Amino acid sequence: MGSQEHLDKMQLRQNYRNLWHTDLLRTIQADTPYCCLALWCAPCVSYMLRKRALYNDMSRYVCCAGYMPCSGRCGESRCPEFCLATEVFLCFGNSVASTRFLLQDEFNIQTTKCDNCIIGFMVCLQQVACIFSIVAMIVGSEEIQEASQLLSCLSDMVYCSVCACMQTQHKVEMDKRDGKFGPQPMSVPPAQHMSRLDQPYPPAVGHPPVYGQPPPAYGQPPPSYGQPYSYPPPQAQGYPAPSYPPANYPPAGYQK
Repeated sequence: MGSQEHLDKMQLRQNYRNLWHTDLLRTIQADTPYCCLALWCAPCVSYMLRKRALYNDMSRYVCCAGYMPCSGRCGESRCPEFCLATEVFLCFGNSVASTRFLLQDEFNIQTTKCDNCIIGFMVCLQQVACIFSIVAMIVGSEEIQEASQLLSCLSDMVYCSVCACMQTQHKVEMDKRDGKFGPQPMSVPPAQHMSRLDQPYPPAVGHPPVYGQPPPAYGQPPPSYGQPYSYPPPQAQGYPAPSYPPANYPPAGYQK
């Protein structure tokens, strides 16, 4: 039952109408130095991005952003920094995916077909490499062992590259959120964990989809706040200007 609910929420997430500021194919062009940093220091970047996604307020932290069964049961409230460090080093893949889901649910961002293909290829290649390794261990053939080693090496390279691009994509989106591309930054939403399996759908976002208007009714897709990255250029995108002055932004102690 839990698995079916999870699949239902993944499908409903496709109703999101907003797009990432840059897709995975253009992240290297969008911020080349940060992409290299994410490639060579992946766990450290994952730590910084999750903390930034929480507006530097670690009292909001929950293991894997509330998307895993273990979330909220690991003593995060007592030592969130240590728990986050443990998460990014021991469960790096989950830490990147959780930050991604957190941003998608907060800003109603869909995953494009191109991004899905890239992520799906990475996962399938890992599975094929694992199968070849098992077959090589059972058969004992040197040719199959060499093939499994090549596949494993290729799988690791693709995994590291895609994760680096995903983390750069998250960073660029938070740059947009914080107004580094020109528009006025948005106010900090209240602490909550979105799209968890024990919460009703659709999740309540931390800000209204369209300023000055009530949120959409249940079952209706949220309105778009930006334009596709193809036209106009990503630099021309921006969140809609609020009809009221944002309250207490940025919060005390928050550093961009």
